[in-house]
Amino acid sequence: MKQYDIAAIGELNVDIILNRIESEPEIGKEKFAKDMTVTLGSSTAIFAANAAALGSKVCFVGLVGRDSFGDLVCTSLKAKGVETRFIKMGETPTGATICMNYGEDRANLTYQGSMDVMGFDDIDPEVFESASHIHLSSLFMQSGLLRDIHKILDKAVSKGITVSLDTQWDPMETWRLDYASVLPKITVFMPNEKELQALTGKQDLDSAIAEVLPYLGCAMVVKCGSKGSLLVRKDGSRHFLPAFLNKEVVDAIGAGDSFNSGFVSAFVKGMPLEACQETGNLTGAVNTTASGGTGAFTSLEAVREICKERFGHPIAL
Repeated sequence: MKQYDIAAIGELNVDIILNRIESEPEIGKEKFAKDMTVTLGSSTAIFAANAAALGSKVCFVGLVGRDSFGDLVCTSLKAKGVETRFIKMGETPTGATICMNYGEDRANLTYQGSMDVMGFDDIDPEVFESASHIHLSSLFMQSGLLRDIHKILDKAVSKGITVSLDTQWDPMETWRLDYASVLPKITVFMPNEKELQALTGKQDLDSAIAEVLPYLGCAMVVKCGSKGSLLVRKDGSRHFLPAFLNKEVVDAIGAGDSFNSGFVSAFVKGMPLEACQETGNLTGAVNTTASGGTGAFTSLEAVREICKERFGHPIAL
C-alpha cells in the first residue's frame, strides 16, 4: 500500500474574480467592479480538492512563490484535505488569473509565474515512491512540465505508477505535444472533444479518435459536455454514456476537472473502466449544482446525497 492514492502534478495559481463590472476595460481609463473574490485557482487544484473530498488520499506536487498568494494556495489545499508537503516555494511569484465576468461572458488574463517554471527537478523523488497514481493536467500552461514530460512519465513507468493526463486547452493554440511518443506511457488519456480535435488537427471526433488510437496506453475517455462521455479502449471498443443532466445549473466552472476527480478516484479503487466513467459523469454533474469548481464537494456524504436527490443515481464511491 502506498501512502497516497493520487499525486496531482500541475499548476497552482489564485483566481481574482471580478463581478458586476460597469463596462469593458479601455486603455487610459479607470473602470469599477462592484464585487471581487480572491480564491484558489487552477484546474489541477480543483481536481485534487475534489478527489480528496471523494475519499482519495491526495498529495499535490507544484511550485509557488514566497508570497501571500502562495500562502493562500497552500492553506486552501490543506483545508480541502490535500497534502501539501510536496509543494515547493521558489523565487518566481505565484501565478494569478484575473477573471472579469460580464453576464454570461468572461475575459481572463493570466500571469503564469511559478506555474511556468516547475519541471522534473522540482519534483521530490519521494513522490514516485509514495503515490500509486499520478494525474497530470494543464501541460500547455506549464512549459517546464511540458519540456520534461518524458522524464516524469519514464520515472512513473519504472515505479509501476499508473498515470492519467488531461492536457487542457493550449492558450497559444500551437498544440506542440508529440502524442505519438507520450500517449503510450499514459494509462488513461482524458481530453474533451474540442481539445482532442485541436491536438490531432482533425475536424471531427471520429477522425481524431482514429488518429490517437494506435498510441493509447490503456484507454481514453473523451468528455463531451452536456452530451456525456465516450470511453475508448486500446482495442478500439467504445462505450458512450449520456450525461446526468442538471436542469438548474448554477455554473459549469471546473466540471471537466470534477469529472476527472470522479473517474480517477474510482480508477485507483480498482473499479472497471465503465464504472469509472459513470462516476466521472456523476461528479461532473454534481459540479454544476454549486458555484465554483469545488463548491459542491464538501464531503463524500454530501456528494452521495446530491447524486441520490438530484440525479436519482447512487455513486459507486
